[in-house]
Amino acid sequence: MNILVIGAGNMGLTFAEGMSRSSILKGNKINIYDVSKQRIEEIKQMGIFNVCTSLELCLPLADIVFLAVKPYNIEILFENMKPFTNPNQIFVSIMAGVKIKTIQESLDVHKVIRSMPNLPAKIGEGMTSFTISKTVSKSEAFLVNELMETTGITVEVANENMIDASTGISGSGPAYVFYFMQAIVEKSMNLGFTEAEAKQMTIQTFNGAVKLYEKHKETPNEWIEMVASKGGTTRAAIDILDKGHVKESIIQAVTGAFERAVELGNVNAK
Repeated sequence: MNILVIGAGNMGLTFAEGMSRSSILKGNKINIYDVSKQRIEEIKQMGIFNVCTSLELCLPLADIVFLAVKPYNIEILFENMKPFTNPNQIFVSIMAGVKIKTIQESLDVHKVIRSMPNLPAKIGEGMTSFTISKTVSKSEAFLVNELMETTGITVEVANENMIDASTGISGSGPAYVFYFMQAIVEKSMNLGFTEAEAKQMTIQTFNGAVKLYEKHKETPNEWIEMVASKGGTTRAAIDILDKGHVKESIIQAVTGAFERAVELGNVNAK
């Protein structure tokens, strides 16, 4: 099996590294293409990938092509790719807001899988949602899913609207968590803890809360009620969050990310 990753940025390299450990490849190296000469030199020094310097040489040989570039770069890229694609290839997009139809028409291909991963894929703890075009067979979807599972958990969703929705939830979600973590770390240090202590306390607090939610049937609201007793310290904190409409702000943030994903899809479709 010949796999090509186009785009050696953060997410492209994450997927390449994850897939390179898969037994599916049977020892074959993943091919990586990037327009940045500096990036290509860095990839060469890693010694675990085949570096492609020309789409003309590597694209026609690929069975599965992962598209891992920024959405604003696709027009020129697709023009350069189109002469070297063929109908049997499977194209897997990990680009935000680029529709399946756009990829099919721009590259004159049929088999497209659109996915939305997130940053924890870097450590094998990612959450990737994906949806497939009608021309992708069950066996092909299963194969690609196995490859994506090297970076974490995957879920197949019904349509592209759900990909845009998952962009606002899991795709952008780690940033929401980091936003809260940063605030807690900063205040911890302000209260006299060292940076190392603040980091440890914050990480363990989040880890513990996540594991409680994961291993028990209680909802987040029910856990809040258990710990936020009337007149207590946690209730004082929750009251401040409620007064500041933090929950509503988070909902608006998720909605904003979702709407931006839809907007990007409409722009790139033109």
